[in-house]
Amino acid sequence: MSIWIIMIAVMFLSMFVQNSLNSRFHKYSRIPNSARMTGADVARKMLRDHGIYDVEVVSVRGMLTDHYNPVTKTVNLSEGVYNQTSIAAAAVAAHECGHAVQHAVGYAPLKFRSAIVPVVSFCSNAVSWVLLLGVLMISLGAGSTFLWLGIGLFAMTTLFSVVTLPVEINASARAVKWLDASGIADDQTKPMAVDALKWAACTYVIAAVGSIATLLYYVSIASSSDN
Repeated sequence: MSIWIIMIAVMFLSMFVQNSLNSRFHKYSRIPNSARMTGADVARKMLRDHGIYDVEVVSVRGMLTDHYNPVTKTVNLSEGVYNQTSIAAAAVAAHECGHAVQHAVGYAPLKFRSAIVPVVSFCSNAVSWVLLLGVLMISLGAGSTFLWLGIGLFAMTTLFSVVTLPVEINASARAVKWLDASGIADDQTKPMAVDALKWAACTYVIAAVGSIATLLYYVSIASSSDN
């Protein structure tokens, strides 16, 4: 029962955080950054300031679809960031470049997360079917072996969610520090950048907590079956 309460709480918290993030992004998207630079220009400047010249800044469709791809070495900025001069656009662009800086300096949590991506990708594709089969086998009285196998697969995706937290928080810290030092964020807009990135980080926290809660839920089922 307690696990169900946690999962329901996580669901509502996730909705609250996502709505708060969208609200903050919309609000700060109407406030220009101090340098009046577009998100694309901010990204290119941050990369140059860190001595990174082999990463390309490109535009992608969607809202808040921004991401850094270490394989193609591209900082991918959404339409609401790439061409906009807002403090929100600057914060998001700098955050994604923070990942490029992590990649360049060999930031350990990012290296570990990248290393387990192939395993996590396999686990993500297989876990739903294995868990379903495991629950079915338990209901038929055939034991919990398959469910424990599914739990092992799900544990890898949970590990990925947990490892993502320091990666995202560190990228935001690098972004805020550079925005302040470069003058793109001033005393008025710096708190806005911090606030926007804080709510973005909260989405990863909620995802990690939700994944842990789900993992514990399946562990409880398997444990009860074994008793």
